[in-house]
Amino acid sequence: MSGQTRLMWDEGVTRYDFGPSHPMNPVRLTLTRKLVESFGLDRWLDVVAAPPLGDEALRLVHDADYVEAVRHASAQPRDADEWMGLGTVDTPAFAGMHEASALIAGQSVRGAEDVWRGAAAHAVNFAGGLHHAMPRNASGFCVYNDPALAIARLLELGAERVAYVDVDVHHGDGVQHAFWDDPRVLTISLHEHPRTLFPGTGRPEETGGEGAAGRAVNVALPAGTSDAEWLRALHAVVPELLAEFSPQILVSQHGADTHVEDPLANLTLSVDAQRAAAESCHDWAHRHAEGRWLALGGGGYAVVDVVPRIWTHLVAIAAHHPIDPAAEVPEEWRHAVYALTRQPGPRRMTDGRRPAWRDWHADGYDPANAVDQAILATRRAVYPTHGLLA
Repeated sequence: MSGQTRLMWDEGVTRYDFGPSHPMNPVRLTLTRKLVESFGLDRWLDVVAAPPLGDEALRLVHDADYVEAVRHASAQPRDADEWMGLGTVDTPAFAGMHEASALIAGQSVRGAEDVWRGAAAHAVNFAGGLHHAMPRNASGFCVYNDPALAIARLLELGAERVAYVDVDVHHGDGVQHAFWDDPRVLTISLHEHPRTLFPGTGRPEETGGEGAAGRAVNVALPAGTSDAEWLRALHAVVPELLAEFSPQILVSQHGADTHVEDPLANLTLSVDAQRAAAESCHDWAHRHAEGRWLALGGGGYAVVDVVPRIWTHLVAIAAHHPIDPAAEVPEEWRHAVYALTRQPGPRRMTDGRRPAWRDWHADGYDPANAVDQAILATRRAVYPTHGLLA
């Protein structure tokens, strides 16, 4: 296996653009790429551009008539009228939508292929992580479900155990749906409780379909959860399940919308906690998945202060050259931020926190703590099916 990490990047992914008033501004991708360059990380990376996915590959997850509907809306966006989730407020049609969406999916699938075949140890596509798209409809800003497509391609290549860990603030519903009945895929989603956030799914009792009991794992956290409790929940559930499942490859989704400054959700994390989660996923890939790791982006709508820093940390960790959280942000990048957004950029790669968490096994369950209640609900729902004690 090559020790080099692949950064999957094609400037064309920035054409995934729902318009100037939409929260998913592609400037977040441009600024992340520029920050990666400003820290000199390219010298530790293979920067690779993959072609868009063709229709046959898209049909690994999406129905043919849906792909055709996307293509039609892409060619004639003014005609899209809330059909198959397209033309909605969340996912408005835009010219070139099919091509941009297929290009993002192409980066994730090629990254998965390269890691599986040993051409790279790790691969990162921070433009990816569009985890809400369903086989027959767009949803939640997502047109094609690149994480699910990457996993489906891994299965096609012969993978027998794929683990997916999703730390976006929203439930990874589209990926869960795609592999609901497939025991070869373990999906774990840590997210804000569906009572208070889109898409309204991801309760702990959602544990997988017939023949795949326990393969869907959901940790639904109360609004307001912050660093220490969020990391406690992550570590109270994920590593034991990965150790038992013994995946051949880990796919992780790193939505930046758990951050306290994110305008669309209600968790209160720092950049530092999100960086700690990326470090843990890297460690788990080496510990439990033969070192194979595909890391994807996801949500994140604080597009200047938050998203570029989190995903640059992710890229640096994957490249085995992590950035000191106390490092100053390069001045050249801050100039680029102002030129593109007329906003000042952050000055350091940290929010000034030092994340720590109480270990579940060492400290035990606190019945008065809402996060501990969420952890226990998940463990009780899925651990017995894995032969583990809740």
